[in-house]
Amino acid sequence: MQPVNMFEAKSSLSRLVEAIEAGAESEIVIARHGRPVAKLVPVDEPIVQKRIGVAKGKFEVPDSIDAHNVEVAALFAGETKL
Repeated sequence: MQPVNMFEAKSSLSRLVEAIEAGAESEIVIARHGRPVAKLVPVDEPIVQKRIGVAKGKFEVPDSIDAHNVEVAALFAGETKL
């Protein structure tokens, strides 16, 4: 693929990324004033953020955790008195 100028890259970034994702292009060179300055390439492996269990073992949940559920529910419902 011919180098893509900066304006075209900004205007059609989604299309360029789709071409990389689909494997239609292995890399796309982005140029400024006709000079190559950057490459758009696929990542080696997807970036996955692990979220479930991230705090496991970091703190202890007290047995009384549910003691104030009725009060909290009342506050969300806009009730000031129980």
